[in-house]
Amino acid sequence: MTLPRQASPAPDSEPALAGHPASDRAQELICDPQRIFDAPTIRDRIAVAAQEARDAAALQAETVAILREAMKTGRAAIAKAFAERPFAARPLARSYTWLTDNLVRTVLDVARTWLHPLPNPTSGERIAVIAVGGYGRGEMAPFSDVDLLFLTPWKLTPWAESVIESMLYMLWDLRLKVGHSSRTIADCIRLGGEDFTIRTALLEHRFLAGDRDLAEELDRHLRNDLFKGTEKEFVEAKLEERAARHAKFGQRYMVEPNVKEGKGGLRDLQSLFWIAKYIYGVQDAAELVELGLFLPDEFETFRRAEDFLWAVRAHMHLITGRATEQLTFDLQVEVAERMGYKDQAGRRAVEVFMQRYFREATAVGELTRIFLTKLEEAHVKKPPLLERIFKRRPRVRKGFRVVHNRLDVADPDEFLKDRINLLRLFEEGLRTGMLIHPDAMRLVAHNLHLVDDEMRNDPRAQKIFLDLLLEHGNPERALRRMNELGFLAAFIPEFKPVVALMQFNMYHSYTVDEHTIQCISQLAQIERRELIEDLPIASGILESGVNRRVLYVALLLHDIAKGQPADHSILGAQIARKVAPRLGLDEEESRTVEWLVRYHLLMSDMAQKRDIADPRTVRDFAKAVKTVERLDLLTVLTVCDIRGVGPDTWNNWKAVLLRALYRQTRVALEEGMEALNRENRGAEAQKALREALSDWPQELVEREIARHYPPYWQGLHTTAHVVFARLLRKLEEEGDPGAVMIDLYPDEDRDATRVCFVMADHPGIFARLAGALALVGANVVDARSYTTRDGYVTDAFWIQDSEGKPYEASRLPRLTQMIHKTLKGEVIAREALKSRDRVKKREKAFERPTHITFDNEGSDIYTIVEVDTRDRPGLLYDLARTFAANNVYIANAVIATYGEQVVDTFYVKDMFGLKYHSKAKQKALEKKLRKAIEKGAERALG
Repeated sequence: MTLPRQASPAPDSEPALAGHPASDRAQELICDPQRIFDAPTIRDRIAVAAQEARDAAALQAETVAILREAMKTGRAAIAKAFAERPFAARPLARSYTWLTDNLVRTVLDVARTWLHPLPNPTSGERIAVIAVGGYGRGEMAPFSDVDLLFLTPWKLTPWAESVIESMLYMLWDLRLKVGHSSRTIADCIRLGGEDFTIRTALLEHRFLAGDRDLAEELDRHLRNDLFKGTEKEFVEAKLEERAARHAKFGQRYMVEPNVKEGKGGLRDLQSLFWIAKYIYGVQDAAELVELGLFLPDEFETFRRAEDFLWAVRAHMHLITGRATEQLTFDLQVEVAERMGYKDQAGRRAVEVFMQRYFREATAVGELTRIFLTKLEEAHVKKPPLLERIFKRRPRVRKGFRVVHNRLDVADPDEFLKDRINLLRLFEEGLRTGMLIHPDAMRLVAHNLHLVDDEMRNDPRAQKIFLDLLLEHGNPERALRRMNELGFLAAFIPEFKPVVALMQFNMYHSYTVDEHTIQCISQLAQIERRELIEDLPIASGILESGVNRRVLYVALLLHDIAKGQPADHSILGAQIARKVAPRLGLDEEESRTVEWLVRYHLLMSDMAQKRDIADPRTVRDFAKAVKTVERLDLLTVLTVCDIRGVGPDTWNNWKAVLLRALYRQTRVALEEGMEALNRENRGAEAQKALREALSDWPQELVEREIARHYPPYWQGLHTTAHVVFARLLRKLEEEGDPGAVMIDLYPDEDRDATRVCFVMADHPGIFARLAGALALVGANVVDARSYTTRDGYVTDAFWIQDSEGKPYEASRLPRLTQMIHKTLKGEVIAREALKSRDRVKKREKAFERPTHITFDNEGSDIYTIVEVDTRDRPGLLYDLARTFAANNVYIANAVIATYGEQVVDTFYVKDMFGLKYHSKAKQKALEKKLRKAIEKGAERALG
């Protein structure tokens, strides 16, 4: 918080600074100052202790005991008052500063008066204690550092050393995190000139106690000998610091932001104030309005954002009992509760809170951009003269001008006569590649009231908006700027509810509006042919030609109904039906956009939650899509949607699934559904195996083919068929009925390791294998289980590590060993998992209800049981064990993970090989599955 430069009220031994009486200052605290620090009582207690103490060490120890009790009482009083006024950030910060000031002044008084008295000090035996940095600014969170400068006129005397040492020991014994330096004025000038961190700390110095004349002398020398004439280099240094900080801590839209250091956080506001103070000597942010750097409403935005961010940071410190700056998922829930946020229709309290957080962070970003750009123009070094002479000046259209290489409006009054110019500004920015000048951004932000229905329905506005998406190659840049200025929500009012809207889960890395922009960025990259190697199908579709208007608008609107109580796909389609024509799309295009928004999750769900090797899956998907045109559009939209979720969401496993589903569906749509015939697939797979085993005796090949049931041939690739054939042959040659054959193959193309098992069939095999894999930290993404006609089981699992990568080759021997131990009964997975099946602390805040569905239409042979619930390491094992205990045969399992959510889909039959048609049987099985989930969740969360 950029507070006025004021001293805290002093104990009686220290007069308050002129102009800031202690009584006035105390009124700014969060509660009665005596409840925070009762200075007269504490002084009297220390005086008694001094009389009774047998030596200096005893007095020092008693002083610490008295102050520790006082500090505990003061902190408790502040925390209690803050709980009652959870947004009172400024009074809170002042209160912690005031408490700390009194502690520091008291230990100085004890050190000078009782421990190291000096009846006749020389001119060199003076000391001033000065607060610097955040403490000097008067901004203290509950567990902020206490940064002190011990200022002496010349080299440290033995007396000064003793005083400083005693003070530090007492402050350390109080468990304060003290940063300290002992310097002369000359030291401060020299070191501040060499190091911008030291210079910034000195910029915010505040006299606490000791020799006031010495402190005032420092103040004069800093202004005249250090700060004056070095404004340009200071601004440049702070801008470089800011850029480096943002690169390290990420975009402000990341869902676990760093409140202090992240983009749009407190450090951005502090940097702004440092620069203003350095250049203009301001002592309060309110002076920025008088200087013309902020408009009054911008200053109010500044204050509101600063107060909110400080309140959030203080709650984080109090919850954790330490200086915590990252707003992690678990803290978000607690902070929202402490600040009084409540659930709203369709949204949890934490999501309402985080939307406010991101809106304030966005405001901070805009304010600092405006402020720093203006300062940069005035104070940052210009390019060399020759570069300025020969560099081609961008040509801009009528009504615009170039100011310091930024696009500005030539005549604001003339500009605003045609409201369409608000859109033309963004178009001109993209056309020229220039950044928009802060004055032009302000002009837009202050005239959003001009964007009304008449403008939204103006064909000129519709054309410019679509051109921003389609014609300049980088639509995300315009969309992001429009969104940050509030223009996007003004032009498409239906977009406003998703601005800064966070979805409280571990899957989405961005807020909904930023996710939408990321998706459009992905599409633009594909169009620029930058992702041909990673996305051959999507790149090929765009190369061959699709309706780009439909695709861009569908992506812009696909999540527009997020945060509502209703299904966002259904409600979003209804919104798209109204918005698409308003953006200039014709009736047929609007219908296609509506369909894409309604079914934008269909392809992802089919690929990740269903067995795409089952012809029925592909047939059902093809019937839903109906045309190749829709398939192409939905495929590209799906790819962009997944890749726009976060930097690590897309992987080769998802890519392979989507490519396979696309290719098979395209064949079905172009050649007819009979092309997916199960028998045709089986015959082709058997032919491929014969070719792969051409070096085998013919009779062994035919025997291998005859031993498998039809589903085996459609569910696995030829490479897996070959592995199983060799394992079965080896098993029979060894003649050990209890032997287990294992083949491990890291499949880099799929980002997964394939594990093939062959052994004699017996009940519960699938569950025991799942348990063994869980014990070694392997995440199962797909699993298939087949039995042979002659009594063997052939199971294939595809597994990843915790990072979503193929299970490392170096860990495979341990995996093999654990599997053998589990199958032999040497390790009981159920017992061993008790200590490992744990949910991490930061993930415990997520609530995920369990949904279990039975589908008898999605497969010709099996009942599909879909379990949507909270993920944890031992979940698949618990579910598989429950199925086995109830004589349910698992043919295959498809596992789709979305952060803390997992959807485990099982293709099952009962003990007689039949589907689960009976509602009573379904309910009985569901009840047992829920019980297993609840029991495991209690263990994992407890």
